[in-house]
Amino acid sequence: MIGRLRGVLIDKQPPHLLLEVGGVGYELDAPMSTLYNLPTLGNEVVLHTHMVVREDAQLLYGFLEKRERELFRELIRLNGVGPKLALALMSGMDMDELVRAVQAQDTRALVKIPGVGKKTAERLLVELKDRFKAWETLPGALQPLAGPSAAPQVASAVDDALSALIGLGYKPQEASRAVSAVESEGLSSEELIRRALKGMV
Repeated sequence: MIGRLRGVLIDKQPPHLLLEVGGVGYELDAPMSTLYNLPTLGNEVVLHTHMVVREDAQLLYGFLEKRERELFRELIRLNGVGPKLALALMSGMDMDELVRAVQAQDTRALVKIPGVGKKTAERLLVELKDRFKAWETLPGALQPLAGPSAAPQVASAVDDALSALIGLGYKPQEASRAVSAVESEGLSSEELIRRALKGMV
């Protein structure tokens, strides 16, 4: 199993990453919480990884913080939660928001995530309550590890944001409305995604 990679960030098309390690390019998927804090392309980064081996594919998921990876592993242990839904949950809410939602048994916070209906949200909250006991005493939200990336062209940033939201499970119309509502000249794709996700909650 691959548990950690150190390499150069070659490409970033949320939620997909390409990391070059010793001349080999590793394709990974990552939650927006990691993507927001990545360095600019061409810089070195260390990612904690989780590998999923299926009959038809070997998939890698990358996280800047071990705490993110542990949360991902907790989520995919739940009945009916696969890696895609786990990434959507971690992208739509930061870790501390998710912990607070579990503590308060707040279904409204979860049903905003694509793929999570009311019944699914209620079941997830019940199942997560005991698992999250250890998380309740951990420190607050993650701090960025790097400064913001240089802003790409607006059109490209909007296209990247739309692709990322659709990749996370939102319908194209929902993604387009959310991005249009927060679109502003000079914003990076990561900032557009962050604002659009906040606007959907």
